[in-house]
Amino acid sequence: MSVYVSPVKDMQFVMENVAGLSRVQQLPGFSDAGNDIVEAVLDEAGKFAAQLIAPLNAGADKQGARLVDGQVEASPGFSEAYKAFVEAGWASLSYDPQYGGQGLPHVLGTAVAEMWQSASLAFALCPMLTASAVSAVHRHGSDELKQIFLEKLISGEWTGTMQLTEPQAGTDLAAIKTRAVPTTDAAGKPAYRLSGQKIFITWGDHQMTDNVLHLILARVEGAPEGIRGLSLFLAPKYLLDENGKPGDRNDIYALSLEHKLGIHGSPTCVMGMGDKGGALAYLVGEENQGINCMFTMMNNARLEVGVQGLAISERAFQQARAYAGERVQGTAKDGTKQRIIDFPDVRRMLMLMKSQTEAMRALALMTAAQIDLADHADDAAQRKAAQARVDLLIPVVKGWCTETAQEITGLNVQVHGGMGFIEETGAAQHYRDARILTIYEGTSGIQANDFAGRKTLRDGGAAAKALIKDIRETVSTMLSAGGITGTLASQLAAACDGYEHSVNTLLARAGEDAGHAGAAAFNLLMQAGVVIGGWLMGQAALAAEAKLAAGDGEADFLNAKLASCRFYFAHVLPRATAYAAVVQAGSACLMEPDESLI
Repeated sequence: MSVYVSPVKDMQFVMENVAGLSRVQQLPGFSDAGNDIVEAVLDEAGKFAAQLIAPLNAGADKQGARLVDGQVEASPGFSEAYKAFVEAGWASLSYDPQYGGQGLPHVLGTAVAEMWQSASLAFALCPMLTASAVSAVHRHGSDELKQIFLEKLISGEWTGTMQLTEPQAGTDLAAIKTRAVPTTDAAGKPAYRLSGQKIFITWGDHQMTDNVLHLILARVEGAPEGIRGLSLFLAPKYLLDENGKPGDRNDIYALSLEHKLGIHGSPTCVMGMGDKGGALAYLVGEENQGINCMFTMMNNARLEVGVQGLAISERAFQQARAYAGERVQGTAKDGTKQRIIDFPDVRRMLMLMKSQTEAMRALALMTAAQIDLADHADDAAQRKAAQARVDLLIPVVKGWCTETAQEITGLNVQVHGGMGFIEETGAAQHYRDARILTIYEGTSGIQANDFAGRKTLRDGGAAAKALIKDIRETVSTMLSAGGITGTLASQLAAACDGYEHSVNTLLARAGEDAGHAGAAAFNLLMQAGVVIGGWLMGQAALAAEAKLAAGDGEADFLNAKLASCRFYFAHVLPRATAYAAVVQAGSACLMEPDESLI
């Protein structure tokens, strides 16, 4: 079983040369986040992830979270690791200093989050869900709610959950039945009593902290039916006493834990409210505006889940690379024993893993940098453009990165051969853990429909066309640079043309074929992911080749980066053509056959 090593060098390279770190560093509030600080944070996070979290991952798979006498017990070592995580300040890295955060850029926080997720998806899900709770309370909570709860969430002293799904309400949130009845708390402040049941609640309960804050979608009595009548509430596991300390137990409990394919160390809870009078909760935002508040949480979570796809791909690649370099199989003509890394097909698999992981990292970090621009840029037009780019890319990050993670973790098993099918190597755990990523926080189909509908059709393709314009600017730069990069430019240009044609086809057929968008959506999203990956790998190739020519940087690393870029263009970018062909196919072959023919 391989040891995880955080890819700090590649993270720095991508942030500085592709994602736009220098632009972020010029934003208000980020002037202290210089390259030296970035390097120091990445180095220390890499050590923490590798030394304290990663060694717990295999054990958590074998002995997952348990429900004992109504209490959720974390996997061995998780509580101690989480305490060290909070004490070291990792929970507060990119949050608002007004509430105890360190105020570092989101792009840096995203790189660090990749390390936690690579080390252990199950462990890292806890701070990940807390981050979603922070985003909702920070953006939509009243000043009083922020003062009471936000600092504890940001510090990591308390954790958060996101409670949306019910047995009858998965994607269809309009079917939510959890009820909220207005009341007052012990201090006479407005509150609500919640009753109902939620399922699939990640880290819904545990003993690692002395309180858990639940963000819950529910319907106030008398509210309209459907999603227009949903509101968002905050319900603490323990109600606060007059000193703001956890006191009496609130009426919200873990009823059971799900038995899952993977991420065994993460307790996935069935949560019940109302057996003892109802869970006391406070309104976040306004009544009947819960969907808007929920999407704040969801967009944060979708970026993070995309990062999970990247992270587990990195972990799987490292494991496959180490095994291929050690496994001896066969004899060369000169009589020497051969390692399997010498075989072309094993090289192919390793390079598919490596190049796509690097492309995913570039996409995730570039998107995070755009979030920094959208939140902090002085210029309103720049903020608007950055937000439009973020909105367009979030479903691509979530959808393409997690779908690609299925391929990469599967290739890890394949590189290991029969040993990959044996649990002791650890390859199977990554394969199992990755499987949830295309499902939770909105399936790949949901991401694709969002990308085709809300993010492309709704604005008449404006955001997509702005992206296409930027890709073509990179193509021109590559042509001017010449060298290896110049030879790749025509492939990126053709892929960009294909994506533009798909967008135009979607726009043209939307009015005449009601089923076209739904039929084309998944392949459009995957086409966009492959093309954007090529765009960013093209930028990486430009930077690597320029640095090599100038003698600026480590030659081995830069040559390896160029090799990844060349392979991506040769073996991955051509997939965009196939995705484009399916986008053109229309909906007839899907929707016209009778159900009985399926």
